[in-house]
Amino acid sequence: MGKLAVHALRAVIVVVLVGTVFVQALMVWALATDPEDGALPLTPLRVITILGMGSAQVALVCVWRLVTMVRRGTVFSHAAFRYVDGVIGSIVAAALMWFGVTALNAPGQREDPGVTVIMGGVGVAILGVALIVLVMRMLLAQAVARDIEAARMQAELDEVI
Repeated sequence: MGKLAVHALRAVIVVVLVGTVFVQALMVWALATDPEDGALPLTPLRVITILGMGSAQVALVCVWRLVTMVRRGTVFSHAAFRYVDGVIGSIVAAALMWFGVTALNAPGQREDPGVTVIMGGVGVAILGVALIVLVMRMLLAQAVARDIEAARMQAELDEVI
């Protein structure tokens, strides 16, 4: 991974982290100061937004750590699994929160249930992303196993020579 790509990715991560912290602060402020007088239940939506931003932040920190491991050449180790599992967990948490938003929104969509169906489809798509990352985790596991096997074979070869 080139230095330019690493710096660009880290810049994006920093911008998104700052943005999510800003949104979380606004949502906490709204929870504390804004009374609920609208038709939608705003408090649960605000809490879900705060938690959703938190799950995104967990994923971003895990990606940051994985990029650091790539730059150091240590990504093919058992330590990387902790961060990949963090990404998977945060994506699943985001999907569950999205299903919560869908459930909160559903009663207002009785006349047009297509919106609820589409929102449910988005939740399933988010879970699909978690499954894709899970497949990539399995590929990482195979790569780590092969790297360990190659190191063992190299050690045996060094003993022979």
